[in-house]
Amino acid sequence: MNRNFKLLIAGQSVANIGDVLYMVSLINIIFTQTGSATAASFVPFTITSSMFLSSLLTPLLFGKVSLKWLMTGSQIGKSVLLMVLGMGLFLLSGAKSYTWIFLVIGLIAFLDGCANPVRQALIPHYVRPEQLLRANGIGETASQLVLTIIWFIGSLLLFLMSAEELIWIVAGLFILASFLLCMLDDVVSSPMKQNSKQDQLKKGWRLLTSTPILRQIAKIDILETIAGTVWIAAIILVFVAEALNRDESWWGFINGAFCFGLIIGSIYCVKYASYIERKLGSVIFWSSIAAFLVTLLFSLNHIPSFAMLLSLFIGILSQLKGIPQQTVIQSSVPREDLSSVYTSLGAISTGIFGLASLAMGVAADLFGVRAVFVISAALLGWASLLVFKHKRLFIGNAE
Repeated sequence: MNRNFKLLIAGQSVANIGDVLYMVSLINIIFTQTGSATAASFVPFTITSSMFLSSLLTPLLFGKVSLKWLMTGSQIGKSVLLMVLGMGLFLLSGAKSYTWIFLVIGLIAFLDGCANPVRQALIPHYVRPEQLLRANGIGETASQLVLTIIWFIGSLLLFLMSAEELIWIVAGLFILASFLLCMLDDVVSSPMKQNSKQDQLKKGWRLLTSTPILRQIAKIDILETIAGTVWIAAIILVFVAEALNRDESWWGFINGAFCFGLIIGSIYCVKYASYIERKLGSVIFWSSIAAFLVTLLFSLNHIPSFAMLLSLFIGILSQLKGIPQQTVIQSSVPREDLSSVYTSLGAISTGIFGLASLAMGVAADLFGVRAVFVISAALLGWASLLVFKHKRLFIGNAE
């Protein structure tokens, strides 16, 4: 892999470390100041809402700002906002008002919503087409390793220092990430045309609806995003307590197994990239079918150790399907249009995830936690049928 790809992965990895530590310290600060679990849970809601809004508005910048500086600028903006947050916490320590903290959280999430689709769109600019699947696998491996390790380390750091001190460490990490991203070679998005703002906002959606493979991937993404909400921490905790009759330690084991599965799946895609590229449609289809069956087994299972094993498989399968599917997206439209496509897909996933998380929580209360996993399995089965029905599109794209 070339210098630009390495810098992109390094910059994103450092930023991911900062994001996890930022989330750990932020939830701790909110809970400490308010004493309310509801207020602490409002943090991810604020983040999801801001990222959804960002996904809708970011296309206005394409063609006006190069992709490199769009991503780097958002990271620099996050660094500035973290320093503002750190100074605010120092100057307003002891103050009862915390509304301003949510404003800063929302602005940081807005910048994240801009950067995430741009990062995915940059990869095809920095690697050759035949290296795309391997590059996506390396990116996912690095991301999941960071998330798995740093979530554990972040909790330990709160024993050694205050959450306010941890915020300053995050600001330093964001500055380092900004420096690494500044060293990337410039990439210009699609040339600026005399289009109205409405046309710019519609471009990604138009590409999704007019490109057959992207249209099917969007439908599959909707189903899988709804299905995936059962794996959020809150529902897994209820499953462990009510369905498995175990304590919170098994909640950690099952979550850890899922994260470990994500890493294994990513490494497999890197190691066997050439084989997967030859069997792209088949790998995506069989991974979808397997995810449906494993989720159904998970919903019926009563054995904690088997639940942990199934969670591991779910993590593996999600990467075996997700990484090849990412490669399909990157190969389906011109590189200069990828940023528009990814912002539209990002808007779909964040919007659907927020609503579906709430709906699954209500369904778990009304019908029981096992029922929501059966619903999840049914949705994955539906998604796998769509993959099978349109398998020729995936195969054609691979060729």
